[in-house]
Amino acid sequence: MAGLSAAVGALAVATALAVGVSAVGAASVRSARAAGAADAAALAAADAASGAVSGVPCERADQVARAAGADLAACELDELIVTVRVRVGAGPFAAEARARAGPPPGS
Repeated sequence: MAGLSAAVGALAVATALAVGVSAVGAASVRSARAAGAADAAALAAADAASGAVSGVPCERADQVARAAGADLAACELDELIVTVRVRVGAGPFAAEARARAGPPPGS
């Protein structure tokens, strides 16, 4: 019986570790997706703000964020500089990222 108890305990510990590692991995993937979506959305909005492409900057950012599987949480336009914040996932498992795009300072 002692061997069975030890085996069950070892299995429980292994299962708990596997669940923990999976959660960390999923959070890492969500974070990377959010960062990529924020970068793409900010660049698309900056292109629209500069006139390189047609459209309203924050609407462009929303379109690109949704195409990347994210929700646009905020979009701020300061002349040609656009700052966006996107969210991937929901609740306590959501990941947020922020990105900024526009011409370099002094140009």
